[in-house]
Amino acid sequence: MFLYFLDLFGTSIFAVSGVILAFRLRMDAVGVLVLAAAVAIGGGTLRDVILDVPVFWLRDNTYIWVIIFTCIITGCLINRYRITWWFLPISDALGLGVFAIIGAEKALRLGLSPTVAVIMGTLTGCGGGAIRDVLARRIPFVLKEEIYASACILGAGVYAILYQKQVDADIAISIGIAVALAIRIPAIIWNISLPRFSYRPQK
Repeated sequence: MFLYFLDLFGTSIFAVSGVILAFRLRMDAVGVLVLAAAVAIGGGTLRDVILDVPVFWLRDNTYIWVIIFTCIITGCLINRYRITWWFLPISDALGLGVFAIIGAEKALRLGLSPTVAVIMGTLTGCGGGAIRDVLARRIPFVLKEEIYASACILGAGVYAILYQKQVDADIAISIGIAVALAIRIPAIIWNISLPRFSYRPQK
């Protein structure tokens, strides 16, 4: 249940990022809801489609209501209150870690390999943001220099190893999330990024 409530929290935080971007792009109510839903449940939806299992929010509509209420509350408050700069990225990092572990756990529970579990964890954590950016006609930030997918990969990888070694579930989940946070949060605080590659044609 603790992981489930963290999942709902991550869904809400991811939805907030979609609402903020939609407001910046001056979208209408439908656009706000679409971007919020894309980033909040897009990655998990892709994961479930690939794994050929029932899409999670079709069976538990709580996720949809969390997104709707988040859109309403954020829309009412966004122009009235100033959010402390660190709150959203740090909360996003927590949601990222939770989503990565949930995706990996679902794949492992289906009997798939740790490699596939890491891929599914990364897709769950990063897929929604990529969909949001494509809808907003931006290059997905996960494809640029941000240390984002790396946190998913390592967090999900550590969890998969502990799962294979039959470590207690709560301990494995906590360690996996902690690893993702330990990578993502310093990158936010000190603005650490991966090197970018470019092609310079010879004259």
